[in-house]
Amino acid sequence: MAIIYLDNAASTWPKPPAVKEMMAEVIDDFAANPGRGGHTLGMKASKSVFRTRVQLSRLFGIQNPNNLFFYLNATQALNQAIKGFLKPGDHVVSSSVEHNSVRRPLEYMRKTIGVEITYVEPRDDHQFYPEDFEKALQPNTRLLAVSHASNLTGVILPIAELGALSKQHGVAFLVDASQSAGVLPIHVEEMNIDMLAFPGHKGLYGPQGTGALYVHNDIDLEPLIHGGTGSQSEAIDQPTTRPDRYESGTVNTVGLAGLLAGVSYVMEKGVENIREQEWELTKQTLVGLKQIQGVEVYGPGVEVERVGVVSFNIDGVDASEVSFILDQQYGIATRSGYHCTPLGHQTAGTEQKGAVRASYGIFNTQKDVEALIQAVREIAAAFV
Repeated sequence: MAIIYLDNAASTWPKPPAVKEMMAEVIDDFAANPGRGGHTLGMKASKSVFRTRVQLSRLFGIQNPNNLFFYLNATQALNQAIKGFLKPGDHVVSSSVEHNSVRRPLEYMRKTIGVEITYVEPRDDHQFYPEDFEKALQPNTRLLAVSHASNLTGVILPIAELGALSKQHGVAFLVDASQSAGVLPIHVEEMNIDMLAFPGHKGLYGPQGTGALYVHNDIDLEPLIHGGTGSQSEAIDQPTTRPDRYESGTVNTVGLAGLLAGVSYVMEKGVENIREQEWELTKQTLVGLKQIQGVEVYGPGVEVERVGVVSFNIDGVDASEVSFILDQQYGIATRSGYHCTPLGHQTAGTEQKGAVRASYGIFNTQKDVEALIQAVREIAAAFV
């Protein structure tokens, strides 16, 4: 049975062929330690990593590639941003659809150093409005930290407006682009984004084990990890130069080469074109599922643009059972459960049951959506 893969919000699959080819080339030809020696192989590895840094900077409007730091995933990047920035007594404004990769570090900082947090709720139309975030600001607000798009409902937050708001009030702006990098246009300068965290293995079509954090020149973070950087090795303290200050240890050279191929693929296709394709599939899903008796779909309606994520439940059927049936009987890979966003489930009213999530990528087609809708229709008919 051929697999219809609808779990791209977790990790995109398949990858463009060039990703595998690039990774194999590095393994075979120069998988040396970048920045740790002046020999030919080490220099080739360093140049490969820097090429990825430059290409990502082009995609996101980053002026200085050295302000982009590599990590194994967006979670590590977000932890560096949050824990490295906040100080005792700071106040943070965030949203009620945050992934645990934002919420848990924030709550840890609340517990350990007394950081205050306000989570802004969406309005009845499931959307977020800048004025609601502005009302949440306090004299000690130092950080606005939000996801660009929800991994549960697909709702898109008004990042450009929130960036302008942050700049107006002198508050640092951190964006979790886990569901938007490679799918929605992002320009850190135009959107006044001070810190941008993103994974390489989702909308950028790179391999797992890759992620990054952009940090504006004016933002200074305390490094979470201290150790070898390949520079200033004679010094006791962590280097002050970027990116070395925030990249202790050997980076994933092979994975970052694959990420370069993935990002190049995205840029060749065009973010707007990818966005349009995923939105068409999403609209098709929303319309189809809402016509099935006993199916509840969460988030904004078809009249509101969202990223390629659709979460739903079938009345009287556990979400995990629905996902299991879709996988075993129909060959359709979805995700069920709480998607690491209990805040999002509280907002959606699904904190007691979770949800089934279908999420799209560049390689999905209308036939994939038709197969999902038909499968859900048959499952619902058998249980409702």
